[in-house]
Amino acid sequence: MCQQKRILAIHDISCFGRCSLTVALPIISAVGIEVSVIPTALLSTHTGGIPGYTYRDLSDDMLVITNHWQSLDIKFDAIYSGFLGSSKQLDIVSKIFDTFAMSGQLIIVDPVMADNGLLYKSIPDTFPLEMRKLCQKADIILPNMTEAMLLLGEPYQKGPYTKRYIKELLKRLTALGPKQIVITGVYFDNKTIGAASYDAVSDKTEFSFSYFVEGYYPGTGDVFGSVLVGSLLVGKSLTESVRNAVDFTSASIVRTNKAGTDMRFGVHFEMELPSLIQRLGRNKTEFLQTN
Repeated sequence: MCQQKRILAIHDISCFGRCSLTVALPIISAVGIEVSVIPTALLSTHTGGIPGYTYRDLSDDMLVITNHWQSLDIKFDAIYSGFLGSSKQLDIVSKIFDTFAMSGQLIIVDPVMADNGLLYKSIPDTFPLEMRKLCQKADIILPNMTEAMLLLGEPYQKGPYTKRYIKELLKRLTALGPKQIVITGVYFDNKTIGAASYDAVSDKTEFSFSYFVEGYYPGTGDVFGSVLVGSLLVGKSLTESVRNAVDFTSASIVRTNKAGTDMRFGVHFEMELPSLIQRLGRNKTEFLQTN
């Protein structure tokens, strides 16, 4: 019988709006990976254009959960962190990485803190420098273009970009510690947009694009990251995983655009899950073997 893989997802919970844990749980679970969670905050909705949301910091619960799991000798094949609301949480997640460290484990950090050239309103100016320390412990980081520049201490540059600039950005990010980098929001013209990846071991850079769809769709970074992580854990290469994530995210955006629903509520990824399962080679027989 095959051993089912298990991942720890450390993200916030937005009770309404498709993002963070409400995206990571269904997407990663759909490809046959057991998902355990440590929530960082509880929000009534996500913050992408929805006013009046409530926010509850869950920092005090994070290490309590960790200590209980440690007493049960729970192991994780991967740890995937997303939105962290404070410097305190950065320190907590760093401790969680150390607590559950094991040979062959994959650490993925999505340094969620900014977009379109601006830090999120709740994020202090000192946060990017502190986030760099957490990225040092990661195998893979998943910044968007704004976050990549902030991690390097550079002023924001608006696209379109050049391949040379993106390649230099990717290589410089590996100096922080991670050997694999994936940057989202990369575009060289106004027709396509996607992601760039770099593997420091092979010194290989890859680009993956889809057609640009007008509009701002909150939560797509979480959709992208969740597909990427799930793809990696079922044995796909970094290049394949980025391609899977770009295609799935793009298809979800197109489906949402055609439906004409409020973009603030997130993309319609649910109906794309069957195609993702098929694409990643998971079938009923495999699920029966791993359960």
